[in-house]
Amino acid sequence: MKKLLSYGESINEATIQSMRFDKKVFIIGLGITDKNGVYKTTGNLLKKFGKKRVVGSPASEMALTMLSAGASLKRLRPILVHQRVDFMVYSMDQIINWISLWSFKSSGKSNIPITIRAIIGKGWGQGPQHSKSLHSLFANVPGLEVVMPSSPADAKGLLVASIFSNNPTIFLESRSLYDMKQKVENKMYYTEIGVSSVVKKGNDLTIVSFGNTVPICLNIAKNIKNISIEVIDLRTIKPLDSKTITKSVNKTKKILVVEPGWKFGGIAAEISARLNESMKIPFNFKRITWPDSHVPTSYPLEKEYYPDSKTIKSKINQMLKNDN
Repeated sequence: MKKLLSYGESINEATIQSMRFDKKVFIIGLGITDKNGVYKTTGNLLKKFGKKRVVGSPASEMALTMLSAGASLKRLRPILVHQRVDFMVYSMDQIINWISLWSFKSSGKSNIPITIRAIIGKGWGQGPQHSKSLHSLFANVPGLEVVMPSSPADAKGLLVASIFSNNPTIFLESRSLYDMKQKVENKMYYTEIGVSSVVKKGNDLTIVSFGNTVPICLNIAKNIKNISIEVIDLRTIKPLDSKTITKSVNKTKKILVVEPGWKFGGIAAEISARLNESMKIPFNFKRITWPDSHVPTSYPLEKEYYPDSKTIKSKINQMLKNDN
């Protein structure tokens, strides 16, 4: 059985089902007990599970992250909510110098199964301190899993998988997706971390994307005429599913990566490097990313900043024209 859920409601349902399944799961963070419940993702949790398992907190990212790490070492499974990835930066010492390398330092004898949720990306004139993504930064750190769902169904399945992973997982939620709706399975389920999804098959061009740009790319692929486009949703940034990408590009020989983040050192660059190292046939590679600039606060300027359908269509036409 399925029911219609928003992206935010799917995250809420995944949390409730995980907390019912395992009493070691608890949630902590700023604003999680507020009326709106962090974009409806934490609504009713306090009423259902009480203050011992739903811990509202002051704004102290460093303290919350270290507390959650300590709880993990006591065999609990914390879900730590940072409302914005921008302020999660305050806890980078804990994440990089302690959490990410704990299993390595202990020769795999101990781990920190923490899930850190953070809100990222495009909003409504959010400005440079409220709109970052930073997925590439986290992906660069050994020991971390980085998850970035693009749909309500994947948000639910990937959050469950993150909660019950024994690796520390950064779960990035695109702000612009919270109201997106989709039919989602009622039962608790998990979506495997490190496996991408071919959301549309095609033969002429491969588009790889993740997060809030996937629905845009999928809509273009479904409606553009006389071109057969394959769309791959990465779903997880680390581990990166190179196998699915390589298989697709061997077929289409053309790939466009649409990345909701900065170009330099990004995931698009990593995909390009891996393909160049492994492909035995020539292929055409292009990428669309954010400009090498911080996000403007002005709404009209913000509209110019983010790549849109027109930008993507133009790049697709350019690739096909150059190929002929």
